[in-house]
Amino acid sequence: METAIAAVAGEILSRFISFTLKKLCSSHECLEEKGKRLEHLLTRVHTVVEETDGRYITNSGMLMQLKTLSEAMYQGYHALDTLRFQLHEESSMDKVRNSFSFSSATRLKRPRTIVFDSVNKGKMLNLEVHGALENLERVVANIGEFLALLGGYDRMSQRPYDVYLYIDNFMFGRHTEKQKLLNFLLQRSPDGAPAVLPVIGSFAVGKKTLVAHVCADERVRSQFPSILHLKGENILSIVHHEKALLGMALVVIEFILEIDGVEWEEFYSFVTRTNRSIKVIIISTHERFVRFGSVRPVFLNKLSYEELQCLFKTLAFGSADPMEHPGLVQIAEEYAKSLH
Repeated sequence: METAIAAVAGEILSRFISFTLKKLCSSHECLEEKGKRLEHLLTRVHTVVEETDGRYITNSGMLMQLKTLSEAMYQGYHALDTLRFQLHEESSMDKVRNSFSFSSATRLKRPRTIVFDSVNKGKMLNLEVHGALENLERVVANIGEFLALLGGYDRMSQRPYDVYLYIDNFMFGRHTEKQKLLNFLLQRSPDGAPAVLPVIGSFAVGKKTLVAHVCADERVRSQFPSILHLKGENILSIVHHEKALLGMALVVIEFILEIDGVEWEEFYSFVTRTNRSIKVIIISTHERFVRFGSVRPVFLNKLSYEELQCLFKTLAFGSADPMEHPGLVQIAEEYAKSLH
């Protein structure tokens, strides 16, 4: 009797698992199609972001659209990487499934667990891919007007070594923030007084890296032959650099410690008397330095998890195919999680 019950239970479970596996196969085919669609949309959006990043954008509305495009792009890349890795895992598991015998309920315990795990992973993956696709399709649907307006903005000239630098900076993100800094430096100050832009962000988010990248731009270097870097605790040493401030000059100040308003006023008064066309960039982790700014500050938040994962993956693989080493893709993802 017990043997008969075990045989019936085994048959029922065998049929259930066969049905579930067929459903999984159908789901995988659907995911593969979504993956192809995701890859196609990512190519389009990546091209637009790259083209935008190579122009001087002054319109605030377009900068907001650029931010939306880049966020959708990084989310899409993360979903595509996750999908590829999951499909790679499933293809390996197919060999394991085929090796199981469905003759008894005892032997079915392990494959049943594998199937349920696969179903749960499949649902989560489908939700992530679907969400990324929706975002990309939404931004692509409204991209025509953006591209039409983009053609009216000047291109940034590139030096021979810019391609390598561009890949790193593109991967790093900060597209919108970079454009805001460029706009500040290249536009005239409306009131004729030295303009001050605070760049605020927590420790190690890339404030100095961003400012250094913008200062390396050809237009910025031609407009500001003199770029002076000061520490906040030594801002009054500016009096020893009066000759460097006579032409178009940019002063970059990194504040680590607090200073009083009197010291800042003394610094700003000297700069104003010397040359009203001077521009000042403040770099600090403390929001209280926003009070010294004459324009809206640029706030740098941590890179998103998707951006960090894209960064580490590209650093690890370069132009190589990540799926040749799927385990390393997971390592890059875990590293991004630990830093986010």
